[in-house]
Amino acid sequence: MSAGAGARALTLFDLDETLLPLDSDHAWGEHMIRLGWVEADAFRQENDRFYQQYKAGALDVPAYIEFATRPLRGRSVAEREAAHARFMADVIQPALRPAALELVRAHQGQGDLVALVTATNEFITAPIARAFGIAHLIALRLERGPGDTITGGIAGTPTYREGKVHRCAEWLAAEGLGWTDFGRITVYSDSPNDLPLLERATEPVATNPSPVLERIATERGWRILRLFA
Repeated sequence: MSAGAGARALTLFDLDETLLPLDSDHAWGEHMIRLGWVEADAFRQENDRFYQQYKAGALDVPAYIEFATRPLRGRSVAEREAAHARFMADVIQPALRPAALELVRAHQGQGDLVALVTATNEFITAPIARAFGIAHLIALRLERGPGDTITGGIAGTPTYREGKVHRCAEWLAAEGLGWTDFGRITVYSDSPNDLPLLERATEPVATNPSPVLERIATERGWRILRLFA
């Protein structure tokens, strides 16, 4: 541990079902159905299938991103931004719970370095991070083409499972930091998909945990937090 490490603290929040009582990626798919950007039945069937893959820890990330971004490809930046503003108003703002907002603010008030670390892509999650007042977002990066078009590919390592640890290390390095620069590392997540990141924490917190993560947390003596009980 480097000199002065005990004075530093890092807090990493998962987003979906952790700070939000919903999955923003899946909810965005439903939003596109409501917008009429996709054929409802076929899109919902595939969206639900990929969501089940995710919950099982077996998501084919490139295939999911290729599928999920089809309705965005070829649309202008203005169209995408307008659709997202409506998503924020209709879906996300009503889901911002005081307990979650207060938890984020408590860590910020302690002087922690705080980041939102999510497998959901940055197009969906950047405005959500801003709504929580979190400046650092580590999310899946969509590959972009000319004119900020969305290609359907992924830029860099996806923030999924071990990829979250890799991307957090990249972010810390860009800040001139490393894991050992922190005397306390707190990670909040609901999902066993985040075990690689939770195992990096000095204070792992199973937050609104799935049954699998709750069992693991109980076995390991991790704190269990229910924000939305």
